[in-house]
Amino acid sequence: MSNSHSWWKPAVAFVALFLGFASGSAPAAAASSQKIVIFAAASLKNALDNANAAYTAQTGKQVTVSYAASSALAKQIEGGAPADIFISADTDWMAYLGEKNLLKPDTQVNLLGNEIVLIGAKDKAQPVEIKAGMDLAGLLGAGRLAMGQVDSVPAGKYGKAALEKLGLWSSVENKVAGAESVRAALALVSRGEAPYGIVYQTDAASDPGVAIVGTFPQASHPPIIYPLAITATSKNKDVDAYYDFLKSSKAEPFFQDAGFTILN
Repeated sequence: MSNSHSWWKPAVAFVALFLGFASGSAPAAAASSQKIVIFAAASLKNALDNANAAYTAQTGKQVTVSYAASSALAKQIEGGAPADIFISADTDWMAYLGEKNLLKPDTQVNLLGNEIVLIGAKDKAQPVEIKAGMDLAGLLGAGRLAMGQVDSVPAGKYGKAALEKLGLWSSVENKVAGAESVRAALALVSRGEAPYGIVYQTDAASDPGVAIVGTFPQASHPPIIYPLAITATSKNKDVDAYYDFLKSSKAEPFFQDAGFTILN
């Protein structure tokens, strides 16, 4: 008898969770009325965590952040996830939400800039000149090139654009290990599962297990821009003050220390 009715336990748990979410009592939804909820590109983690710690110390206001690929976060916001602010690693995914009227009008600003680099394992990395005609496929050998998924993750899109511009994409396309976020690509190299990877310079600086072996020429890819905006559904009374903080000189050192450039 216990076997024939064992299915109901997870089913009941799921229904309870769904009803809780629908009524606004799920943990994430409840938090949005108490804490400022940020959806931010994975590459921002170190800098934004430090900035938020300073903001909380100064104001007493709590901030919670969900880090993932910009593509995944934008889709979650589109699906009704309770975010107050979105910080994307490219303008495409911010525009995607803007076209669906999911951003508060006149709040989008270009906050930060970055660069993409080629990384290798710290103990094996040798500097290379990234240029047209370089033998990237030979450098990889039998290994894989870790990078964000090239059809959705901004770092992957920038990386593919650069490789195409330099005439290298066709030689390594079948060697790419596509990751769900730039931090996941970073981890593949740091753990030794891929000999090389393409990530932002700020990611490379955050992981002692990797080293930058070369920087992609800025002219080889579209400008790397991190836009910031308040979501149309945000009802948090503290969001405007936090939004102003991110654009202020108080937040700049945290981003600059991580290697970002300030655009706003």
